[in-house]
Amino acid sequence: MDEGLWVYLAASPLSWLSVTLFVWIIALKIARALPANPLVNPVLLSVVTIACMLSVFHIRYQTYFAGAQFIHFLLGPATVALGIPLYEKLCLVRANLIPMVVALFAGSLTAVTSTIYLGRFFGFDQTVIASLAPKSVTAAVAMAISSGLHGDPALTAAVVIMAGITGAVVVTPLMNAMKIRDYSARGFSVGLASHGIGTARAYSVDPVAGLFSGLAMGLNALVTSLIVHLFL
Repeated sequence: MDEGLWVYLAASPLSWLSVTLFVWIIALKIARALPANPLVNPVLLSVVTIACMLSVFHIRYQTYFAGAQFIHFLLGPATVALGIPLYEKLCLVRANLIPMVVALFAGSLTAVTSTIYLGRFFGFDQTVIASLAPKSVTAAVAMAISSGLHGDPALTAAVVIMAGITGAVVVTPLMNAMKIRDYSARGFSVGLASHGIGTARAYSVDPVAGLFSGLAMGLNALVTSLIVHLFL
């Protein structure tokens, strides 16, 4: 390919948006072809593929994000849309209200305090700790919390994605090993720990799991934003 043409395409916003969508479609097809393998997660496959492309072609992340930021913008409407199945299953949510509240505060408190105290144990500076503390919250909220605590939002975003991918990969084998069959409990757990990526995985397994995962993700964003300021 002509070098000038490649430079033009690399700098074009539409190019990276198209690449992102193409990679996601291929990753989704692979994941659907191997549904029993939790390691074949479409988010994991997409992140690894795009990261390798940026590295091989020496493309700065800022250049890539300038093209793919429209997808980032859609995170907001997609999160709000999770309220639709919540409304449809409101009776089921009410029946599990007390266990959810207990799990919410226990999970949020554990996620925040364990990160903070482990960070201090290993000698991380305050900026790094502030960046890691909201790792279990959806990216937009986590980055806002990190920024407010004088952390590094870019580091926060990376850790949030890692937490989400890890949760999406391990949730099914972990819950099976623990013999937890209730999809409301499974979904709420992964949403609490792995936000949007975990919720996407939960919806692919069962609608009830996805519903409770989305609910946990939203509530955890609220509770964590309050809890984290008590310890930092």
